[in-house]
Amino acid sequence: MRATVIYGERDIRLDEVAEPKLSTGGDAIVRVVAACVCGSDLWPYRGVTPTTEPHRIGHEFVGIVQEIGPDVQTVAVGDFVIAPFYSCDNTCINCRNGVSTSCLNGGWWGSDDKLGGFADGAQGELVRVPFADGTLVATPQMPDAEQVPGLLTLADVMGTGHHAAVSAGVTLGSSVVVVGDGAVGLCAIIAAKRLGASRIVAMSRHADRQALAREFGATDIVEERGDAGVDRIREIFDGIGADCVLECVGTKESMDQAIRSARPGGMVGYVGAPNGGPELPVRPLFNRNVGVNGGVAPVRGYIEELLPDVLSGEIQPGRVFDLQLPLADVAEAYAAMDERRAIKVLLRP
Repeated sequence: MRATVIYGERDIRLDEVAEPKLSTGGDAIVRVVAACVCGSDLWPYRGVTPTTEPHRIGHEFVGIVQEIGPDVQTVAVGDFVIAPFYSCDNTCINCRNGVSTSCLNGGWWGSDDKLGGFADGAQGELVRVPFADGTLVATPQMPDAEQVPGLLTLADVMGTGHHAAVSAGVTLGSSVVVVGDGAVGLCAIIAAKRLGASRIVAMSRHADRQALAREFGATDIVEERGDAGVDRIREIFDGIGADCVLECVGTKESMDQAIRSARPGGMVGYVGAPNGGPELPVRPLFNRNVGVNGGVAPVRGYIEELLPDVLSGEIQPGRVFDLQLPLADVAEAYAAMDERRAIKVLLRP
């Protein structure tokens, strides 16, 4: 089969690799219907995260179950399934505590699992899924083609944006600032509106993303950054800042922007994968009673909650995919996102 392999900085290739095989009883083979490129994939692509040897890449996919092991009970051959960006058993104590990203038995796509099998990277034609019962969520029926992009966002960006909003405590009437206008930030706007926020500011400098942010529920746009951005946020929110700030980038600058945009007693929900050295300034947080909550999003726990709204069209996070390419053009998919010619690229094998 064909699968994406990263060889080094800006060196993405589509290689012929061995087809996956069932090996542990509780696993499944899924034929990929759609995958995508994530903003976090760009860190190794840009060389920020070094690639020491070629390896499989990609962690977001939906598809159709092709084979199941003898121990699998909750999904069946022919099911359309959503896979979160990690594997998990969904039964261990950490999963039961709502932190399935810390599953005691789970792991990451493109690496060996803890039972000795290989969990293929998502940007390929087939994926072996460990712990199929815990990892995969089957849709009630086979989705229409136009529903697939929205379902794919449940593998990561919609659930991650939702985690930012939940972590910041967004509720009915909250005032919200979203730092970051990538796919996660745009989905965080959807999440904030869905949870009842009364006013949502999108921090964005790109006209196309600003327009989408407004359609998703943003009431205001702020283009300024740094001190000027903080001043503008405070002007909007009674001179003190917002109740909830959703940090969806992961750099030192974005975290600083988020913390200083929160009002005294406010909360920052952070989900941006940390790069660029973000650190918490404990004394300013202490002095202003600003809280920080979040981390790697346990999206498996959100899929069932968000799925009905995606299927009904109540929310339309699939619109973050503004470019669709065949898997054969995966190198162009990475380049388009790296050069900000696309918000998020959907790949169809």
